[in-house]
Amino acid sequence: MIGGKTVDFQKVVDSMGAMTCVVSVEKLEDGGYGDLRIVTGNRAYIDSIEHPMGDVQMLTTRFTPNSLYTEYMTRDLNFEDYCYRAAVEKRCLHSYAHPDRFDVWFNMTFLPLVPDEGNLCFCTYTMEINPVADSTRLSNVSGELASAVLETTIKLRGTTDFKAAMADVIKDIREICLAKQCCILLMEPVTRTCSVLCEDVAEDGPKKPMAEIVDDTFYDLAESWEHTIYGSNCLIAKNPRDMEVVRERNPGWYQSLVENHVSSIVLFPLKSGNERLGYIWATGFDEKDAPKIKETLELTTFILGAEIGNHLLLERLQILSSRDMLTGVQNRNEMNNNVDRMSDGRISPGVPVGALFADLNGLKTVNDTQGHPAGDDLIRRAVRVLRRVFRDDQIFRAGGDEFTVIVPGTTAEEMEAKARLIREYEASENNVSFAIGCDVEDDCRNVRTALQKADEKMYEDKRRYYALHPELKRSR
Repeated sequence: MIGGKTVDFQKVVDSMGAMTCVVSVEKLEDGGYGDLRIVTGNRAYIDSIEHPMGDVQMLTTRFTPNSLYTEYMTRDLNFEDYCYRAAVEKRCLHSYAHPDRFDVWFNMTFLPLVPDEGNLCFCTYTMEINPVADSTRLSNVSGELASAVLETTIKLRGTTDFKAAMADVIKDIREICLAKQCCILLMEPVTRTCSVLCEDVAEDGPKKPMAEIVDDTFYDLAESWEHTIYGSNCLIAKNPRDMEVVRERNPGWYQSLVENHVSSIVLFPLKSGNERLGYIWATGFDEKDAPKIKETLELTTFILGAEIGNHLLLERLQILSSRDMLTGVQNRNEMNNNVDRMSDGRISPGVPVGALFADLNGLKTVNDTQGHPAGDDLIRRAVRVLRRVFRDDQIFRAGGDEFTVIVPGTTAEEMEAKARLIREYEASENNVSFAIGCDVEDDCRNVRTALQKADEKMYEDKRRYYALHPELKRSR
């Protein structure tokens, strides 16, 4: 009996073909909500708990009418928000999401029920489970929102400057969200490092950019967000009550948010297929705009994930083709390309160019007596010396123990000074010793001449070294 009227909830859910239950929401006097309970469900819904499909795992496989919903699944602020808006605000809602805790897509509909029973409000929750994504299910967003998001993301098509285009995209997204800050953070699991792909901040937003906050330890913090989201498809903390959930789940991150004056956040994992690329978030927004922001970022991540994934794949392929995997400096192939571009006048024509050859002494002896791992370590430490003197984009590993440095816009005096610095820094790395030769020509188009002369001088230095250390001599 509800409000003097008999409402047969079981009859309501049994009339639905899809998995459906009735959710009760306890409305509090302060406008918030208390307990959410699964009042009853149809046979299909009860079977989804007692006999879950595929990889879906419930906290319990026994359905008990009028139990707290957290008896069946971990607490989900998104689910609570939708139930509240449907049951209390009497809104018809739809969502299509891929919760991290399940490898399936949920097509969900929330419908209000009347009348209320005192401070208890009710809604139906209907779900359809899809093993693969159906992009047409995202079409429930407003035409205005879809148009705005698509207009921003289409900027990525055909761009020659991906990062500049992403800067425009994130600015547009922040303005759509009416947020003070919007940011995309990329995560590299191999090196356990993070980087800010793009960020936009309103005039009254955070004064400290994320690029200054992200340091070598930030990966550990970002990695903890997966647990904070707790298996949902995103995190929405729009008010102090929600932020208290963040504090309970992730006190370290909560403290960081407080220190940076963040009182509201929508955080979405950014994925390409099943690969997590990083996260996108918006902060500093009005609570009433949270649903719109969720829809915006939900659609954005769906589109941007593939675009960013493709860009990162191309970057990785470029790195594989241009970088030496042992040391991280550029490889011989990239050196040859660079030399060709200089010789053809495509790079700095008419500008002086310096070339330096640095050949590592004693590598063969280390490999023969201590093994190749020790030799690889020696090579990495040798590169550490070169990096103290030159930028990464100037250093090339031309061969096993041979390194070439090419520096446009320098002088003979500057190159000689850098060669002396290499000699000084060698002492800080055990067993690192280079044979060095350098030369400077007056035009980058003469870079091959500079390389040839530097190589000849390096050979002279190598002969002097082995004359002093005949026990380390090795055939070239």
